[in-house]
Amino acid sequence: MAVQLSFADERVLAVMAHPDDAELLCAGTLARARADGATIGLCVLCRGDKGQPVTPVAELARQRRQETTEAAELLGAQTMYGDFADGELTDDYASRMRLVEIFRRFRPTLVIAHAANDYHADHRAASALAESASWFCSSRGHRTPSPPLETPPALWFCDALEMLGFEPTFYVDVSEYVDLKRRMLDCHRSQLQRSGDRDYTPLEHLLVRQAAARGSQAGSAAAEAFRQHQALLRTRAW
Repeated sequence: MAVQLSFADERVLAVMAHPDDAELLCAGTLARARADGATIGLCVLCRGDKGQPVTPVAELARQRRQETTEAAELLGAQTMYGDFADGELTDDYASRMRLVEIFRRFRPTLVIAHAANDYHADHRAASALAESASWFCSSRGHRTPSPPLETPPALWFCDALEMLGFEPTFYVDVSEYVDLKRRMLDCHRSQLQRSGDRDYTPLEHLLVRQAAARGSQAGSAAAEAFRQHQALLRTRAW
């Protein structure tokens, strides 16, 4: 069943590997949170510099950041960037501290991250980084320019692409926000150009199909699926 909850007064930060990942996996939940009165943010860790279409895009990383900005404006989200090269994202200490500082500046109460077993190596690394950094961001012993959070934020893992290997524990009804997800996805023009590539899944078809499938499971027209991070001091009632 779909979760009935309010995001009022929350600060919700999605930590995604690539510029178009949020649109597919959690943008509807971010939009619903904003409608409830939450402050929402989107942190994109990788530049998107290697996802070239057959006809290469000059200065692709800059183009993808502009596309992310346009999509985030539709959502009403603040944007933050890790500025890692595609394929080079790893859960090491320096990377953790870079994300810790982003958390300390935004000060989330809830972090949404990739599933740990998603198909892409950057997604899996982003998941591990979000889990570790969302813990260390409240530790006074790990020093960055901004002060630590008083308590670690809650952490939700979002669906895997194509729903492969992901067993949800709850759903968020995003029936009202599928059109917004599609309009946000339309901003990512450089990636939509790849729709004919043999190794590339048409994104709009994936977005609509996955939202509808999870909605069918949850008893709504469209939904996004999640698992709450079950760990000491990390779980919350909603």
